[in-house]
Amino acid sequence: MPSDYDKLYGQFRWEVPEHFNFATNVVDRYADDPSRMALFWADESGREEKYTFDQLRDLSNRFANVLSALGIERGDVVLVILPRIPAWQVVMLGLLKAGAIAAPGATLLQPKDIAYRANLSEARAVITDTENSPKVDGVRQQLPGLKQFILIGPAQPGWVNYAEEIKNASSEFVPTPTRADDPALLYFTSGTTGGPKMVQHSHAYTFAHRLTGEYWLDLKPTDLHWNMSDTGWAKAAYSTLFGPWHTGCCVFSYSGPFDPRKTLEYLEKYKITTFCAPPTAFRLMVTEDLKKYRFSLRHVVAAGEPLNPEVIEIWKQGTGTTIYDGYGQTETIITVCNHPSFPVKAGSMGKPMPGHEMAIVDGEGNELPPHEEGEIALKGSPPSLFLGYWKEPGLTAARRLGPWYLTGDKAYKDEDGYYWFVGRADDLIISAGYRIGPFEVESALIEHDAVVEAAVVASPDLVRGHIVKAFVVLGQGYKASPELARELQEHVKKTTAPYKYPREIEFVDSLPKTISGKIRRVELRKRETEKKQLQRASSG
Repeated sequence: MPSDYDKLYGQFRWEVPEHFNFATNVVDRYADDPSRMALFWADESGREEKYTFDQLRDLSNRFANVLSALGIERGDVVLVILPRIPAWQVVMLGLLKAGAIAAPGATLLQPKDIAYRANLSEARAVITDTENSPKVDGVRQQLPGLKQFILIGPAQPGWVNYAEEIKNASSEFVPTPTRADDPALLYFTSGTTGGPKMVQHSHAYTFAHRLTGEYWLDLKPTDLHWNMSDTGWAKAAYSTLFGPWHTGCCVFSYSGPFDPRKTLEYLEKYKITTFCAPPTAFRLMVTEDLKKYRFSLRHVVAAGEPLNPEVIEIWKQGTGTTIYDGYGQTETIITVCNHPSFPVKAGSMGKPMPGHEMAIVDGEGNELPPHEEGEIALKGSPPSLFLGYWKEPGLTAARRLGPWYLTGDKAYKDEDGYYWFVGRADDLIISAGYRIGPFEVESALIEHDAVVEAAVVASPDLVRGHIVKAFVVLGQGYKASPELARELQEHVKKTTAPYKYPREIEFVDSLPKTISGKIRRVELRKRETEKKQLQRASSG
């Protein structure tokens, strides 16, 4: 990104072609150089595999032919439930080439979740691995729409064997061009409130991720980029598939559980140059001795939920790199981000992505002035915005207010155009007339050495309506006590406005999270409401 952000932002214009297919127009183009590396995969046992763009072109062509032979047609929905293995990239590229609609799902999904997704999406096929196939088999009778079951792993009865079929398929595939506005993907929201919804994206969305790769991830063709995301949610689209390969860089993929120390060791061992991880991972990694590692990092980003300023500072002191926070949704690409082209204000989401007219609006869609809190909104319908919620036009229409797409997230912007996250609209706490965003209180708590993680919610109160309640996970060497709770309360009073301090603190071993790692404050609020109702009933 040129150093003059304002000039770039003002001059940017979308130039979306009438026809576009990421697999053929981007990946296959890089495949013309047979030596160009695309994917470096490793697992916790030490196995490693490398793939060039040319090899991925060959494999994805073969898989597109497999789909065609199995009767999967353009527009058919296919569930993809796979761990971080190379076959995931092959499958996704093959589905795009075939014109099918990929519906990724996390490997943590349970049988009832799979049934819900398969039936809601009207999926025609499912692709999974040996570990997850029993979940599908357990609800197979509930899935009348599924016609094909494709397995990556040893052969099993009732399943099409991926390895055998792809081995026998032709490596030549000439797809019918897909229109940029044709449906390409279905992603489930992470479901912080209510049941998950299906977000439909077009091929233009995959085109729009060029901005993700260039302007947020800041990727160069020579980079080795590691995104820790599970394949089942949209951050994998952002930072494992579309964003990186638009720039032609090599993606690093690790198959194994998250461990903060091992992650730091792999960053050093594999000489990772660009790194994308969720805030939860950074919060745990900064509890390690960062200075004992020799990193090759040059650019680091975080997204999924806001990253606390104190974590950014500790990481910078230990690694010499700044974490560039970014804001996006399952319904969009990254729409607000930090980037080396302008100074980072720790704790800020950054500034709007080129091609995106963002604003903070009130309940009537009026733009608000600096430092006035409102809802983050995106104007118009850029190609980065979803087509709509699958078969829910009313829900889709409810997200529009005049020219604005409403994100449901509260924030404000400052006089320099930086955006500052406050919280989900339904996370906002109103106590004795004060409006309190949970993120600021959580950030204050995490600044304390004893706190690893914190979640702040509204707890019913007869006098104030609600009070601020904090659920706190302590670090090693610290024990829960009334004295520590009071110490944390005083710490918050000194760090932020005194009225925002948590009047109640509950120490917990862990916080409830979605499959994508976001804190489920809705679950904590529900727990608090039920607890207070029981207390009132028992007292009389």
